[in-house]
Amino acid sequence: MASNKDKENSKPFVATSGGKLVDRPESAAGDGPAAARALDPQADSGSATEEVQKLLAEKQALMDTLVRRQADFENYRKRVEKERQQDRRRGVELLVEGILPILDAFDRALEARDDPQYAEYRKGFELIRKQLWDLLAKQGVERIEALDKQFDPNLHHAIESVETTEHEEGTVIAELQPGYTFHDRVLRPAMVRVAKDS
Repeated sequence: MASNKDKENSKPFVATSGGKLVDRPESAAGDGPAAARALDPQADSGSATEEVQKLLAEKQALMDTLVRRQADFENYRKRVEKERQQDRRRGVELLVEGILPILDAFDRALEARDDPQYAEYRKGFELIRKQLWDLLAKQGVERIEALDKQFDPNLHHAIESVETTEHEEGTVIAELQPGYTFHDRVLRPAMVRVAKDS
């Protein structure tokens, strides 16, 4: 059985690169991670580098996720704003469609023959009609140009073809009911007569 003196003299030693034996510190004794780091100082440096690289990779992944989320939110915001604008326009469009027959009635009333007794009423009709039209125009309503234009099935609705030599074939020679667009969308095509070769 070893004496206490022998235990004191039995300090652990480690070999250096020069082949000499030196005392191993008590804190480095054992087989744990601390002992491994004490034996190899470069291991601690390598571990720190790996940790830094790992943290940088995590940071980059988080930045990529943030950029994607910001882009997704911006796209969502634009889509919602576009849908709101379309909803507002659709509401105005429905209102305009209801007003167009009233505008037609004004136009028919103003087509009456000039009559001295009707002159004052006509001025009033013209004023009301102009106010109504100005209001619609501010909302984006435009009248479709039809007369003397080449027939366009996207803008015109032909209800009759008339044989004539005075106009080129396919030319609109009469507008029976005006057509209107609302923000470049056809609300109602113009009802027209179209020329055809005789």
